[in-house]
Amino acid sequence: MKTLVVCSGGMDSVTLAYKVAKEHTLSGLLTFNYGQRHKKEMDYAQICADTLGVPLTAMDISNIGRMLSGSALTDDIDVPEGHYSDENMRVTVVPNRNAIMLTIAYGIASSQNLDAVATAVHGGDHATYPDCRPDFISSFEVMQKHALGELGEIKLYTPFLYSSKAEIAKEAVKLSVPFENTWSCYKGQDLHCGRCGTCVARQEAIAMTGAGDPTQYQDPDFWKSPHLEESVA
Repeated sequence: MKTLVVCSGGMDSVTLAYKVAKEHTLSGLLTFNYGQRHKKEMDYAQICADTLGVPLTAMDISNIGRMLSGSALTDDIDVPEGHYSDENMRVTVVPNRNAIMLTIAYGIASSQNLDAVATAVHGGDHATYPDCRPDFISSFEVMQKHALGELGEIKLYTPFLYSSKAEIAKEAVKLSVPFENTWSCYKGQDLHCGRCGTCVARQEAIAMTGAGDPTQYQDPDFWKSPHLEESVA
């Protein structure tokens, strides 16, 4: 199955790229600059592409991103800290982001005669992000069948759709994914902040594997704070 992977450079999408490279045919990676404050994640998508020996296509849709206002990822709004929850992470939603990116991915995959587009949406995202939910994924795939018609059918490959972040981290260990060559932090500073929702989720998930985390964090112990202990147990 010749597959194009949408790869942000984060732990989930890089793990997906390694999985596709092992189990299918990885044709290339596709990453996006949508005006996110943490666009340095794209550098890690490039590292992944170089490591796996495939091309990376970097799409600049920052003009579109500027119109998708109201998100802490694209506007001057504080990135929330602590655990993911529907309440505190809703400010990180970028309206229709996955729908836009996947539509572009499908167009590229069709023009290259590929069999599948892969994206690393997972179970931990369902509560906060509407375009990461199973209903969206199944409906989007049906829509694309109609959009492409006789041009051919392209599968939407989402092997982590019902997986937790910890399960993805375990898969990463199994596939020898270098955690230090992935970027999760929404703040986009020199180091992972260690305090935002993505950093906390990342550290908890990697800790559950028992493999150790070589990533450098500005605050490496925040996720162990007493008020966060419940989610680690």
